[in-house]
Amino acid sequence: MRKKIFAVIKYLIFLGIGIFLMWWQFSKMTPAQNLQFRESLRHANYIVLIPIVILAILSHLSRAVRWKIMIEPLGYKPSTSNTFYATMCGYFANTFIPRAGEILRCTLLGRYEKIAINKLIGTILVERIFDLFCYFLLVIFTFIIQFGKVSEFVKTKVFQISNKNAELPWIKILSVVGLFSLILYIFSRWILKKYAGHRHIIRLRGLHMGLKEGIISILRLKRRKAFLLQSAFIWLLYLSQIYIGFYALSATTGLGFGAAFSVLSLATLAIIVAPGGIGAFPVAVQQVLLIYSIDNISFGWLMWGTTTAIIIIVGLISFGLLIYNNKNNNERKQQNQ
Repeated sequence: MRKKIFAVIKYLIFLGIGIFLMWWQFSKMTPAQNLQFRESLRHANYIVLIPIVILAILSHLSRAVRWKIMIEPLGYKPSTSNTFYATMCGYFANTFIPRAGEILRCTLLGRYEKIAINKLIGTILVERIFDLFCYFLLVIFTFIIQFGKVSEFVKTKVFQISNKNAELPWIKILSVVGLFSLILYIFSRWILKKYAGHRHIIRLRGLHMGLKEGIISILRLKRRKAFLLQSAFIWLLYLSQIYIGFYALSATTGLGFGAAFSVLSLATLAIIVAPGGIGAFPVAVQQVLLIYSIDNISFGWLMWGTTTAIIIIVGLISFGLLIYNNKNNNERKQQNQ
């Protein structure tokens, strides 16, 4: 009985956080942005949002399946449902605490699938590195197919940044950072060698070994084609969401796949820079749309609001299902014994 009450309390806490988060994010809008967003809600074609929701959930499911493929070389076969639930809980946490979701989803999956958390963190690091590589490919491809429009935009932004930072002593800054990094490396090596028998150092070495094993798991992938196909599918779903989203507003209806590539490239950077893309995502999208002579921030807010709401709602549901399903599974196992 106490466990059920505790589970309900935890779920209500997450629900309360989600409701507060939505209020807090929308309160960050300026009056002009607030007005535009309300107008977009009033005149948007809501039917278009249905396929966007479906594609967004599919992209999250695909990410979970890809993560499962990465975990398999470690000698574990987690269920797809637990992997998906843990992934969504992680995305939910990332929305308001940067990078906390990575630890949370590893902790949840490790707990319910009996997998070492440090190994799971290693797979997350590999996933992030691979996603960054895919992002660079996306930027390069976007620059090629939209060279005429994007090149002028990039030149303008680079010129503005270089003018603002012209007086900064970059050589001195880089030298100080490099020297500090070298001193930190030498000091850490000395600490690890001198106090090799200390329990914290032993634990740190165990974490390092787990991370190493998780990272090299990518080299032992048995289903490499499936991994690559899932990766391509994820980015295709992202692109499709933006392209379909153009039809939600009259101002963006005429934009094609080229514009969708441009929006995806800069919007992804905004999500990397700010947790969940708070504030940065709509502004980044607005800047890209200016390339196509469209001065509209509503589209960015509409897309961000839709995708964020999906993460919050599905994340909360996933947290409840993760507890409920695994509780039932444990009870069945106990009854069968």
